[in-house]
Amino acid sequence: MLGAREIVKEAESLPVEERAFIIDLLLRTLNSPEQEVDQEWIKVAKQRLNEIRSGHVNAIPGDQVFSEVRERFGR
Repeated sequence: MLGAREIVKEAESLPVEERAFIIDLLLRTLNSPEQEVDQEWIKVAKQRLNEIRSGHVNAIPGDQVFSEVRERFGR
């Protein structure tokens, strides 16, 4: 049986999509998803997307957000 380091070394050669899939599967073994919670997150995400698309809310570019966080918290 391969150890963790050997598994990681093997996984590094996979395409990014396959690595992300493996990571997702491993995370699920640590923290089992709860269908009710997942459904609520999907509901919130759809609501926020609709707010942006309708123009009710304006998105803020990520660079601006991180810049403001650094200014606010001195990093």
